[in-house]
Amino acid sequence: MTIAQAEAAGTSPAYGLFPADDFRLTTGECADCATIEQALWFFHQETIAVPKPGLPVAGFDPRLRAAEDVRRWNAGTPPGSARDYPGLVWVGSPQVMEHVRLDASGEQLQTDEELIGFALAPRLDSNRSYYNADSKAFFNQRELRLRGKKNEKPIQFVARTIWPADFRLDPAAPLKPIAATPVALREFVRNEPQGGAQSAFATQVVWQRNPGAAQQRAGRPLIGIMLNGAQGDDDEAHGGHFGLVTGRVGPQGQMHDWLIANYYTLDSESEKGIIAAMLPMDNYLADLNSGQAWYRPSWMLVATLRDERTAAHLVSAQARVFNQFYRHQFVYQHAAANCTGISISTLRTLGWEVPVLGASSWWKAIAGLPAVSVTTGSLTKGKAIFDYFTEDQTRLLPAVAFEQAGADLLQLVSGMATRALTPYEEMLKQDVEEIILVRIPQLPSSRAWGDYPVANVDEYRSRLPQDPAMHQIVPVGPRPFPPGLKDPAMPDLKPLRSDYAVAAYAAGLLLLGGFVLRYLLRKRRGENESVAKQRDE
Repeated sequence: MTIAQAEAAGTSPAYGLFPADDFRLTTGECADCATIEQALWFFHQETIAVPKPGLPVAGFDPRLRAAEDVRRWNAGTPPGSARDYPGLVWVGSPQVMEHVRLDASGEQLQTDEELIGFALAPRLDSNRSYYNADSKAFFNQRELRLRGKKNEKPIQFVARTIWPADFRLDPAAPLKPIAATPVALREFVRNEPQGGAQSAFATQVVWQRNPGAAQQRAGRPLIGIMLNGAQGDDDEAHGGHFGLVTGRVGPQGQMHDWLIANYYTLDSESEKGIIAAMLPMDNYLADLNSGQAWYRPSWMLVATLRDERTAAHLVSAQARVFNQFYRHQFVYQHAAANCTGISISTLRTLGWEVPVLGASSWWKAIAGLPAVSVTTGSLTKGKAIFDYFTEDQTRLLPAVAFEQAGADLLQLVSGMATRALTPYEEMLKQDVEEIILVRIPQLPSSRAWGDYPVANVDEYRSRLPQDPAMHQIVPVGPRPFPPGLKDPAMPDLKPLRSDYAVAAYAAGLLLLGGFVLRYLLRKRRGENESVAKQRDE
């Protein structure tokens, strides 16, 4: 492929389940898009793909909280009856080059016909690590797929995303079943040193509807569960990250154009340039600044489907949630509404009853709120501890969500589930053809190697340096949401559990103070009566 043949990103095969030809490329400055203005605001100078006119775009009810909005939509929309497009897909770059290799110098791209200049998109000043000689050595060994932009003078391709073409489902991967348990999935995540950060990309088929039969995997729709590991240089990121994936298997097992819903805080600027969005898999994992694979290993559970109805229903619901998220109908909360909680709540609302593990410890929460508030001098930190310990572990921790959802799906399709199934779960049971586990290594760079994510609060605390001064925390600046974009008709934000706890503590202190005051007054009155009696005598 020559530089002149570098294809527009909008003509790549798909964005998940949706043909890329159904979209056009623009930026957040778009004035004639069906996309809501709050969403566009976050992508001022970013390349995005938006649905072409006439296509059904996900909506929202401005009067409802996000969960209730999805619940009502789901009640009136059977799976398979709607295929709503997301308001935008964050593609990052306007052009794509495929089937290219780096030359030995790392400064030229070898196509089938010629050498073309190669350059990297700039490193963000706030990004503490980047592509280096180790990266070049890794990419020298394989065919690449690039997202970026071509320059004419000098003629070169400036890459923003570098995707290894061999990161794909292996058509020859044998069937190696595992137990349908959370423990088995935890073993898969942890059975390689550092969670497989430096291991090879690998796929493992763990369940098939028809073992031994020829598998027609190419073109099949899919639902995926993504787990990203712990970072090696950020003590706030040992819990990892989580997302839900939809798409179709490529002709040779390709996965670069699968669509992942990446929920991330909107109210601060990411040091890596991450913006919460639905985006293609290659951007999500391999964008030079924001790609997850540049700073930790990852794992996926992929369920291929005979019918797209459950996947289309899921991506339509996720697009609806993103509309409410961009509107600030709800905000990202590290305990109550993080990437895991938003994703798991969406699945449960649709009818996939991912198991609830409940709170880590109410006793630790009750003791922790005042203790942390006093020792740190911060009520905010005390409330955060309370919310962490009281949140359902399946909604709180990416690793736990991966284990519980993955094991539950294996039990559903194997006929091992003991509960009465919902209509959505019945469809999953009928439609899943294969379940495949994928291990994705960390891409080599100047960044420290990551590891598997922690599965409980105690594991998290064990990874932290004992000296708080040694904690690696990356400071980030705020991203204030314009008041003019806020909808006055939106319902108020739902209070956190810690808000009720603080009110309860305050009421308890007032009650205790009242008892103490009453006791002191009665004691004083008794003393006065005793003195008066003595005088009378």
